[in-house]
Amino acid sequence: MDGILALAAENLLSPIILFFALGFAAALARSELSVPEAIAKGMSLYLLLAIGFKGGVSLANHGVDATLILALMAGVILSFALPFVAFGLLRAMTGLSVIDAAAVAAHYGSISIVTFVAASSVLSSAGIAAEGYMVAVAAAMEAPAILSALWLVTRASGGADHGGGGLGSGILREILLNGSIVLLIGSFAIGAITGQEGLAKIEAFIVAPFLGVLCLFLLDMGLIAGRGVREARGLLRPGLFAFGILMPLTGAAFGLAAGAMLGLSTGGVALMMTLSASASYIAVPAAMRVALPEANPAIYLTLALGITFPFNLTLGIPIYMAIAQAVTGS
Repeated sequence: MDGILALAAENLLSPIILFFALGFAAALARSELSVPEAIAKGMSLYLLLAIGFKGGVSLANHGVDATLILALMAGVILSFALPFVAFGLLRAMTGLSVIDAAAVAAHYGSISIVTFVAASSVLSSAGIAAEGYMVAVAAAMEAPAILSALWLVTRASGGADHGGGGLGSGILREILLNGSIVLLIGSFAIGAITGQEGLAKIEAFIVAPFLGVLCLFLLDMGLIAGRGVREARGLLRPGLFAFGILMPLTGAAFGLAAGAMLGLSTGGVALMMTLSASASYIAVPAAMRVALPEANPAIYLTLALGITFPFNLTLGIPIYMAIAQAVTGS
């Protein structure tokens, strides 16, 4: 417990967390502080490119082996399974309808790439190495949860149409051609092809500025999260708030089991826990607008971005790191 508290305290005083807190507090105070949308989008593209490319280089150094393939399979299985756990908890803890519960559940089976990037940065600062191919696992976990959510709705309604695209071309396009997935996988592939030589050529661009860009990006995320919480206070009933904290811890437990069975390093286990604990607020909301337009975006966005995202940044990541260290003995 002392180790977890020490890690949490250290993480809370890191620049990336403090910039997120600044944005969150500014939004709650109704400050005029804002980050232009074009700049925010540019930072998002930069972070995806950097983390994907560096992961690809790590894969080139590591090579393709059975552990990589098993890790990808584990990620896909977790993404399929976690929405069912989330759906059951939501139906037991809240009064959400089947459609709203399924839409929220999809977010908690998919992943937050920003949370993954933050966890990677914290691990790097602590001198803890992780398997580079975890970036590929993150990409693999983006979409399966959406299919699970649609199955839950279809099963509950007996196959009735809810006004969305179902599993048609619209939702498949959202899943397969989502910009974040395309850039993450594409830069990962380029990094894997060019290897260490390619990294040496652009290192000044994707290594040195990385933490500074991440700080500014998390400032913007704090502003968005604070505004969401401020505008949706009436929606944050006790059951929903408790779910926003309980579900990431539950997901992390599944990630821990998967990482330990795969024999991942301490950093790899911590990242698998982080991926399983995070909630999407980019890819899945876009897909839900097409597939389940009747679902209330204020509910799933407030939970994912306003409750779970701050929890993971401030307390979750240190908890996952401490548990990973205790389990792997390093």
